Amino acid sequence: MAKEMTNKKFAELFEKLKTLMEPLEPQLKVKNSEPGNYYLNTPSQREDGYVYAFGGVQVKKNYVSYHLMPVYATPELLDGISDTLKKRMQGKSCFNFTKIDEALFSELDALTQKGFEAFKEKGLA
Repeated sequence: MAKEMTNKKFAELFEKLKTLMEPLEPQLKVKNSEPGNYYLNTPSQREDGYVYAFGGVQVKKNYVSYHLMPVYATPELLDGISDTLKKRMQGKSCFNFTKIDEALFSELDALTQKGFEAFKEKGLA
């Protein structure tokens, strides 16, 4: 499903969302970078070897998901986000999109940066 990326619209959407996280690659670790499936981990890990996820972008059957784990770990990051972006949320750390929306992506980019700073403050990034 995600690997096939038969839907050109979702492929373009995936690439656009991926550009929001790519600038963080030098400070984080790329776990997966293939068409339709992109994930970043933090460089930190627990004593038991568990590696903390930062976020990722995945093509699903009906939408493209943008996972941002800092909002799960620090829910107050969501204070003040627009209702429109909030409506895109599924669960505690996932935003789903079916089309490119520059205004929402700009807001999501700012939220991603805040999330990275929050993880740095916690010693995770």
